[in-house]
Amino acid sequence: MSIEIKISKRPISYEKAINFLKKRVENIKIGKESELLWVLEHPTVYTAGIRAEDEEILDKKLRILKTNRGGKITIHNPGQKIIYFAINLNERKRDIRNLLNIIEKSIIEFLKLYDLKSYADKKNIGIWVNNKKIAAIGIKVTKWIAYHGCSINIDNDLSPYKKIKPCGLNNDNITSLFNEKKKKVKKVNENLKNIFYKNLKSI
Repeated sequence: MSIEIKISKRPISYEKAINFLKKRVENIKIGKESELLWVLEHPTVYTAGIRAEDEEILDKKLRILKTNRGGKITIHNPGQKIIYFAINLNERKRDIRNLLNIIEKSIIEFLKLYDLKSYADKKNIGIWVNNKKIAAIGIKVTKWIAYHGCSINIDNDLSPYKKIKPCGLNNDNITSLFNEKKKKVKKVNENLKNIFYKNLKSI
């Protein structure tokens, strides 16, 4: 099973990316295109998953895009890396929990490259460092094709989180790789691509 790899160097709008993903999923269903792994960034945008609640919006003037992924309200902005995928579980294990484990494992492995110890939390999905969330996960599965993905805070501005309760959490409980290490990191796209590709292929 081949997985196409895309790395976008310029920010891609959320709507454009999701429309691309949805089209890829439909083409995977009919065997027209291969699976996908996509590393990118978004311009600043707030999105709400299927479990989002109005009380999580602290600034009522915000424009929130509703999406069909799992999870609650979050923000995407430059400096945060997005890892999207479209994976055909019909050709693999039909096990969503296993896929989530693979995503968690990949993020933890990635952060370890930068000497940052992180961990998963079964009660609050995502990846954590020192009791602060550094990565969010939200997926959608249709006819056993899984898509959407995860976001990892690298060196993005964390102040916009103050306008929401990200993932239903206190907005002080958010961190980034830069926030933890106090320095810029290199080869982020390359390392994300290599780790996620290796682990998704292992499913």
